[in-house]
Amino acid sequence: MTETKDKINITKDKINIIRAKYTASAVKKAQYPAERLKEIAFIGRSNVGKSSLINSLTRVHNLARVSGQPGKTQTINFFELTARIIETGEDKLFHLVDLPGYGYAKTAQTNRKQWAKFIEEYFLNSEQLQFVCQLIDIRHAPMKSDIEMFNWLVKNNVPVLIIATKADKISRGAVAKQVAQIRKTLGVKEIDILPYSSVKNAGRSELLEVIYQMLTD
Repeated sequence: MTETKDKINITKDKINIIRAKYTASAVKKAQYPAERLKEIAFIGRSNVGKSSLINSLTRVHNLARVSGQPGKTQTINFFELTARIIETGEDKLFHLVDLPGYGYAKTAQTNRKQWAKFIEEYFLNSEQLQFVCQLIDIRHAPMKSDIEMFNWLVKNNVPVLIIATKADKISRGAVAKQVAQIRKTLGVKEIDILPYSSVKNAGRSELLEVIYQMLTD
């Protein structure tokens, strides 16, 4: 996340995601789940691989539907996850929040404005939001919409973890180079950037570690 250590050090998984279920879809605060749980939100450009990552993290096939049509998610979708602390056996619940993708050119301008409004309201008004995972395709430098989203989150003091998706699409040697390019483009030297491959589940343990720290803080 912003203003944290440069690398995430991992030994072994400290939690298991043992259950995951859809809870609610919302476009306004009144539609948020009534149960107050800590929240982790996921956002990124359309077609960045967000649904695949969520399915990889939870190990629930099609929990978040993978669509060939970018921009299809049009609501804030809440999923209730149960994480079991391996050391103690204690179960902790939290919400994973799947936000609409941004930057899809063919989405009607009216829809883009509506999405921007209720996403902004969520970020600013959710008392349970712990941090945002902003997904960026590792194969490319962050695009204008990526930079604008990142800068808005930082400006509004929303903690951000950058996840560089589709790490299996490039060679292992190119990963560090692309991560450095993302860091340089975003203009923040000390920021966590987590390479992730939903195909190989690479990066899953690192993300689970961040979630563990959030749940036990």
